[in-house]
Amino acid sequence: MKKATLTPRFVVCVKNEGYLASLEPRKIYSVLPDEKASKHGLIRVIDESGEDYLYPTDFFVPIEVPEAAEKVFALAA
Repeated sequence: MKKATLTPRFVVCVKNEGYLASLEPRKIYSVLPDEKASKHGLIRVIDESGEDYLYPTDFFVPIEVPEAAEKVFALAA
């Protein structure tokens, strides 16, 4: 059984108000842990620029992906 983590590894974008060029709704993004940001309602994701930035947590929904899919996402990074 997988150990639960506080920060999801992947999220799906559910809104992108104010960040139209950086985030695409319904797209899956990788998450980087950032405890300080999470205390302020923010999440650090690798966005369309390929860099990690902070966004409001409510723009995303955490998801679990199968291990085979995680490997594919790791190749893209």
